[in-house]
Amino acid sequence: MRKYRTIMGDTFDMIAFRLWQSYGGEKNMSALIEANEQYADYVAFPAGIVLNVPEIEEMTAQSIPPWRR
Repeated sequence: MRKYRTIMGDTFDMIAFRLWQSYGGEKNMSALIEANEQYADYVAFPAGIVLNVPEIEEMTAQSIPPWRR
């Protein structure tokens, strides 16, 4: 499993967007929170917290909405 070290002000949706822009971005925020339940109450992160980054299945042409193809 990959790791991500937070920078001050990071939020789960911002991190998900950065990590998975081509895989649906912030919609994968739930998977990131589930992999890091001990931090689920954080609204904005301080610097230096190491988060587990789950593997996200690559989006196929069929799963990508028509307007993003």
